[in-house]
Amino acid sequence: MSREAKGSRRAWLLAGALAVVVVALDQVAKAVVEANLVTGEQVEVVGPLELTLSHNRGVAFGLASGGGAVLILFTVAALTLVGFLFARDPARPWMWVAVGLLTGGALGNLADRVTEGAVTDYVDFLAWPPFNLADVAIVAGVALLALLYAIQPQANASE
Repeated sequence: MSREAKGSRRAWLLAGALAVVVVALDQVAKAVVEANLVTGEQVEVVGPLELTLSHNRGVAFGLASGGGAVLILFTVAALTLVGFLFARDPARPWMWVAVGLLTGGALGNLADRVTEGAVTDYVDFLAWPPFNLADVAIVAGVALLALLYAIQPQANASE
């Protein structure tokens, strides 16, 4: 196996492992919140950070509420696009982190949407609508992906 193939295989494995960790942490956090809070209850954590249980039937910040199957299809399409980008250059430095975070976050929220019909949100911070760990992973993954393409826009640009 060539050095490049080994690097690509390693990147896929790392991205997959990170996605599994994100999904697991997200689902555990949601289960703990669901078991200990009732919808709308607010618990102060520290400073402006609170926990509050809510169920989001839309996408980020409640947009497109009630989208159901359309939101599931949108998630699958977005994951397909991320997979395509990753397949083009899996060995790009830090790409596996961006893909692992994005995939794990999307799958964590997709699991909620498919099983419960809504995403469980619980982090309440300042003026932001409630969000969850999966949302944080998605935002971090998108930001890192954008940064990676801003730094080196073309796949294999150094060659």
